[in-house]
Amino acid sequence: MLPRLSLPLRRTLSPASQYHSIISPERHFPATTPRQECHRSSAGMTRFLSRLFPLAFSLASNNIVAFRSLPNSVSFSSVSRFVPSASDSSIFGRGFHVICGTDRTPARAVGGIFSTRRGYRKVRRRLVKKKEKKQLELNVKICIEEELPDDPEILSIAEMLRLNVPMAMKLAFDGLKDSEYKTRDTTIDDVGGFDTVELSVLLCNDEFIQKLNKDWRDEDHATDVLSMSQHIAELELPILMLGDIVISLETAARQAEERGHALLDEIRILMVHGLLHLLGFDHEVSDKAEAEMEKEEELLLKSLGWKGKGLIQSAYDATNNEGRQLETSDGELSKERKREGSLRFYKPKFSYIFCDMDGTLLNSRSQVSPTTAKALKEAVSRGIKVVIATGKTRAAVTHVLKMVDLAGKGGIISEFSPGVFLQGLLVYGRQGQEIFRRNLDPILCREAFMYSWEQEVPLIAFSQDRCLTLFDHPLVDCLHSVYHEPKAEVMPSVEHLLTAAEIQKLIFLDTAEGVAMTLRPYWSEATKGHGHVVQAVPDMLEIVPPGTSKGSGVRILLDHLGVTTKEVMAIGDGENDVEMLELASLGVALSNGSEKAKSVGNVIDCSNDEDGVADAIYRYAF
Repeated sequence: MLPRLSLPLRRTLSPASQYHSIISPERHFPATTPRQECHRSSAGMTRFLSRLFPLAFSLASNNIVAFRSLPNSVSFSSVSRFVPSASDSSIFGRGFHVICGTDRTPARAVGGIFSTRRGYRKVRRRLVKKKEKKQLELNVKICIEEELPDDPEILSIAEMLRLNVPMAMKLAFDGLKDSEYKTRDTTIDDVGGFDTVELSVLLCNDEFIQKLNKDWRDEDHATDVLSMSQHIAELELPILMLGDIVISLETAARQAEERGHALLDEIRILMVHGLLHLLGFDHEVSDKAEAEMEKEEELLLKSLGWKGKGLIQSAYDATNNEGRQLETSDGELSKERKREGSLRFYKPKFSYIFCDMDGTLLNSRSQVSPTTAKALKEAVSRGIKVVIATGKTRAAVTHVLKMVDLAGKGGIISEFSPGVFLQGLLVYGRQGQEIFRRNLDPILCREAFMYSWEQEVPLIAFSQDRCLTLFDHPLVDCLHSVYHEPKAEVMPSVEHLLTAAEIQKLIFLDTAEGVAMTLRPYWSEATKGHGHVVQAVPDMLEIVPPGTSKGSGVRILLDHLGVTTKEVMAIGDGENDVEMLELASLGVALSNGSEKAKSVGNVIDCSNDEDGVADAIYRYAF
C-alpha cells in the first residue's frame, strides 16, 4: 500500500518572480525496494517510477491533483514525522553525494546504488520548452525523522527551512541560466523546461544517517549531509524530481559549535551544499570542480545573506585547525577534544547511568563541579535515569548533591529514588524502599574495634545513615567535614558500639602508606571467610561482608527494576567499582582511577578533576 499524500500549501516567493513555491508541512516517502532501484530498461523504469512517484503519474493537464484539502492555516507542529524504514523511503535514491567534516574519501558504488548519476546518462534529452512564459512551481517538503525529540528549536528550524529552501533553489536555478560552469554535470541543463520542481529535506539523527551510509555506501559512520538524486534525464516528465537532502541534526549541532555560529546557520550551509550536488556540482571530481563548487557555495550564501562559510571551505579550515592541535601539549589537546554541546537533539543510547561518587562524580575537593552538574541535569532532562552507586551513605550523597540542586524532586537523589549505598550493602528500589541489606559479622566487628582501640587506628562503623566510632580523631572529623558523611557518634566501649546498631561495613582511616603497608596485609588475612577488604581511596580500607560488592548491589537493583545490562552505562574509578564496570554495557573508568578499574573499563575518560563524568555523558551517553 502506497503512503498517503497531501496537497501542499501554496506560497508565493515574490510578486516579481517567475517562481512560486508549493510548501508542504507533510512528507511521505513512497515505498521502494533495493531491487526496484536497479531497473534499467525504459519500460521497466517507467513502471518503477509510476510506483515510486505516484503524484508525477497522476497529474492532470493543469499539473494539480485533487487530494485531501488542507486548512488555510497549517500548524507546523504537524510536520511529517518520518519513521525510518528502508522499505518505506524514497531517500534510498539512485545516487547521492556526501561530505562530512574533512572526510574527502571518494564515494563508491555499493550494491548497484551509485554515488554519481553518470550510469544513467547514456542518452541526454533536452526537454522542449513551451513558448509561453509560465511559473515554475517549487514543491518543497520538510520532514523530521521520527526519533528526533519534540524540541521547539527543531520545529522552528523546520519552519524556517520552509521559507529558506525555495529561496536557495530560485537563486541556484538563476545561476544555471546566467553562468557558465566548466565542470558541472549538465543533465539538469534547463530548469525552465519543467512545470514543477520537487525537493525534500529530511532532518534526522546520527543513527539514521549512519544507517543510510552503511546500507548504501558500505561506510559505517555518520555524516553531516547526504544528497540523493531522483532525476533521470531519459524520462521526459513535466516534473523535475530533484531528490532528497538528508541532514543530521546531531552532527550539524557539533559543527555549529566548533565553527562558532548558530545551528540554523550550519543547517543552511549543509542544505546549500546538498542542493548544489543535486544540480550537478561535485567537488570530488577534480580540484577545478571543487573550486567551482566552493565558489558557488560562497555566492549563494552571500546572496541570501546567510552566515557562515561554505561547507568545502569549512572543511579546509577544520583540517588546518587539526594540524595546529597536533602541535599542542597533550593536556591542551585533551581539552580541545571535549565538546559540551547540546543534548536535546540526541537520542540517549542508555536508559540508566550508574555513577560512583568519591573520585568519580566528586573532584579532589569532594565537590560536584558546575560542568558536571549541568551534564547530569541535561541527561536527566533527556530521559536518562542517573542512579548513584557508592560506598557512601545515602545521607552523605543527599548532602553533597543538594549543593548543586541535584537532590530532591527533579534531581538524581531523594528519599524516593533508587540507589546503591555502602558498597552495595544497602539497596533502595522503587519509591526509595529498601530492597536489600547485608550486615557484617559481629565477631569480625568486635575484632576490628579491639584492634582499633589497641593500635589507636581510627575505625568507623557504618549503620545505614549512622557512623559510630570509639574515640575522637582528626581523621574521623575529616570523614564528616570533607566527605560529608554523618558526624560520627563516639561510643564509650566496644560493647556499647556493637549493641547500638547493626553494622554493614567498617572503614579504617590512616595514611596511604599505612593502609598499603600495614592495614591491608593484616586484614586481608584476618578477614578470610568472614569478610572482604576493598579500597575506594588510598587512605581508607573498607571491610565488607564476603561475596558482596557494589556490582552485586547494582545487579539486585536492575533485577528489581526489570532493567537489562544493555541499557546501562557505568562510571567509576576505584577497585570497588570493578564489578559494576564489568556488569554495564559500557563501563567508563576515569583516568585518575585504580589500575584494576582501568583494566576492566571499556573506555578510559578524563579524570574527576577534568569533569570526567560530564565528558563521559557527552561522549558516550548520546
